[in-house]
Parts: sequence; structure tokens; C-alpha cells
Amino acid sequence: MNKIAIIGGGNLGTSLAEGLIKSGKYSVDDIIISKRNPNTLPHLLKKGFNIISDNKSAIQQSEIIVLAVLPQQFDAVISEIKGSLTARHVLVSVVSGVTIAAIESVVSNTPILRAMPNTAIAIQESMTCIASNEKSKRHENRVSQMFDCVGLSMIIHEELMTSATALCACGIAFFLRAIRAASQGGTQIGFHADEALKMAAQTAKGAAALLVEHGKHPEREIDKVTSPEGCTIAGLNEMEHKGFSSAMIRGIVTSAGKAEKLY
Repeated sequence: MNKIAIIGGGNLGTSLAEGLIKSGKYSVDDIIISKRNPNTLPHLLKKGFNIISDNKSAIQQSEIIVLAVLPQQFDAVISEIKGSLTARHVLVSVVSGVTIAAIESVVSNTPILRAMPNTAIAIQESMTCIASNEKSKRHENRVSQMFDCVGLSMIIHEELMTSATALCACGIAFFLRAIRAASQGGTQIGFHADEALKMAAQTAKGAAALLVEHGKHPEREIDKVTSPEGCTIAGLNEMEHKGFSSAMIRGIVTSAGKAEKLY
């Protein structure tokens, strides 16, 4: 098992670490988290994670390096660690908006891939998109296997990575907001807030599972619960009249445009 160094102890980096452990295929001994102040992650320290403040030391002890810092931190961090990266390492960047070419302009001797997971990685339910170039293509399976431990992964062309950021990473917030809205509707029609939220969340989970398991188009499943002159079609049409689908589409397109300019 290759040892993994996660450079950056923010939400995404720590979610990846926790998800890998929960998968049962990695232990805390396989992962090093590098964060400026390890004491800000007491819950992970209690679980036995090795959390250090030295990026270079973390890299020297590992084979797969996951760069999980904010876009505005990227330049400083890559300049700091470039001398520690060698041909034996594989660098996986989850930094939004930073291309492989931009990283290779600083780090020339290390295979580089990009990945875009989402925070559901902490419970092994992430959708992770992965991109490589000719130099790093042979490492795709190795990186995919790691992310398959924490959900589903898909190999895409690098030019689609900002789109993947909007649809998958930002998408978590979009679907959570939809669930929140459904729960508020449930409260308005008579359920207590906690009951409505539980019902809305489980219903959304079931809807997503139908698509993942059956591989069918959403309209096929919608048709099964939409009868003539029924309550389902009445509700769907009212939401469409108010711009439900249009708002979701415009939100994703707007996020993609913003993601392109983050770095």
C-alpha cells in the first residue's frame, strides 16, 4: 500500500483522510496530514492520524501526494515543496482552477494528475473526476483505485475539470439546498422540522440511488410516479413554472465560470 501525504488539512483534505480510513482499505498509518497547526484538528488526532506541520517531511515519507490547499495558497505551497518532489512521487492536485501545465512549470520531474472530489468523500459517496496528461496517464488506475475507495471516480479530459468542479463539488451544496427547500415545504404542510428534513433527505437519497443502480434517465423514473391529473405532475409543473430547472442550470453554469477564475 502506498503511503499518502495530504498537504492541507481543510475540509476536503480531512474528508479524504477520514473516507479512506472508513473504506477499510487504509489505516491511519498509511496517511500523513500536513497542516500548519495540527492542534486545530483534535478529532483526527484522537483517531490516531499522523498530523504534522512540515510539508517537506510529509512528502519524504510518502509516495502519493495529494495537494489540497486553497487556490490562493497554491503558489506559496508549490514553491515550498517543489524541491521535495521526485520521480518516485505521484502528485494529485485537488486545487480548483490550477492546470497540470501550471504545476509542471514549477515541478517538472513528477507525474501530475488533477482530481475533483466532493465532501461526500468522508462517507465514501464522492463523485470524483480525474484528469491526467501523457506523462502521468499510466498512473490513472492507481489514483482511480484510491478515489474508488471513497465513492465513484471518472476519467475526464482536463479541459472539463472546471465543469466538474461546478457539477460535482459545488453540486453538493446545490442538492443540499434542494433538500432543505423540500424540508421547508414539508414543514409548511404539517410535519415538524426534524421529521420533514429526515423525510426529504431519505427521499433524495432514494431518488439518486434509483439512477445509480438502474442507470436510467431521470424521466423514466419520474414517469413511474406521475399519473394523469395527479398531484405529482401538478407539483412538477408548478416548480417548472417558477423556474426550478432553469435556476439549477444557471447556477451550475455560473459556478463553472467562477471556478475558471479562482486561480
